[in-house]
Amino acid sequence: AKFANDVHAGKIVNGKGEKFTTVVQIGIGGSDLGPRALYLALENWAKTNHTLKMQAAFISNVDPDDASAVLNNIDVEHALFIVVSKSGTTLETLTNAAFVEDALKKAGVDPSKHMLACTSETSPLANNDKFLDSFYMDDYIGGRYSSSSAVGCCVLSLAFGPEVFARLMAGAHAADETAKEKDILKNPALLDALIGVYERNFLGYATTAVLPYSQALSRFPAHLQQLDMESNGKSVNRFGEKVNYVTGPIIFGEPGTNGQHSFYQLLHQGKTIVPLQFIGFKDSQIGNDVVIEGSTSQKKLDANVSAQIVAFACGKDDENPNKNFDGGRPSSIIIGQQLNPETLGALLAHFENKVMFQGFVWNINSFDQEGVQLGKVLAKRVLAHDTDGALAVYSDLLEI
Repeated sequence: AKFANDVHAGKIVNGKGEKFTTVVQIGIGGSDLGPRALYLALENWAKTNHTLKMQAAFISNVDPDDASAVLNNIDVEHALFIVVSKSGTTLETLTNAAFVEDALKKAGVDPSKHMLACTSETSPLANNDKFLDSFYMDDYIGGRYSSSSAVGCCVLSLAFGPEVFARLMAGAHAADETAKEKDILKNPALLDALIGVYERNFLGYATTAVLPYSQALSRFPAHLQQLDMESNGKSVNRFGEKVNYVTGPIIFGEPGTNGQHSFYQLLHQGKTIVPLQFIGFKDSQIGNDVVIEGSTSQKKLDANVSAQIVAFACGKDDENPNKNFDGGRPSSIIIGQQLNPETLGALLAHFENKVMFQGFVWNINSFDQEGVQLGKVLAKRVLAHDTDGALAVYSDLLEI
């Protein structure tokens, strides 16, 4: 908080003594998806409430076009870059950090005056002269759970101010408190988790669609995709024994009403039943919506949520088979008054606790991700030209 306030007050400045205007997060996976989703969720709210301190951008993909596109859209000389890697060894992040360092040098500025590290205290990035300052996360926190650690705190406090981040944390804390309730009907995260287990294991539904009727939550399904699938996509239990039941649903989603004009056709009339999780708000973030044809845009948005839930559940009989809807598509909805820091924090914690509870039921370790590691190991072998078999064939095909 002190660092962010000093940046906003012009006490911490760039190499030319000028204020920073942009903050850029360099990270991948949980170091990108959660913080990016939260920033986008509050960006317009912050502009409306005059709390946007700095514009934020994100570089994640090792594809050089990603970093180049961000750098070409910002004022590099007035940008503060946060290099986020718990281990300090993430290939994509270190590659992008080097890409940015090169861009800063070409702009005639000292990279060490423009870069922060967000890492663990045991990583090679810690206490490094290459950075203006360093902020730390605990070793035991997985990236997908790190948005409420320094990983989210740094970028969101710089973008919106530490007071806004504190409000987000307060909302998350409130949801955590409800997760301690022993009465299932007073514990929404546990209830949500058990409904999901019933749908996955007893009804055999493999997929869940997360459908926020809020454009600000456009990247929230992507964050939940990693949170859920990286945590509970497991085939052995906590003791290393093969399980004889399925775990973890496939998660996808887009904001409404855009999704209605995209993949809802399969959801309504396809042969695969997909449980649906709707998220809606009574009020928009802007507060002064326009009345068009008798109702505001927000009312039209909410009317679509109501209509979709009933359509999925009840269907419609029609003599024309092509217009017949079987219905019977299960759904749930989380309703808030408005998407703001507190409600966003509550949403974040709700889904983290849901995933945790489902991991308990399935008796799996929701806090490792061994499946992510194999590709990294093989990629290093390719770069070292230590290849054989299929690995050699594909490496030659791509002329690596």
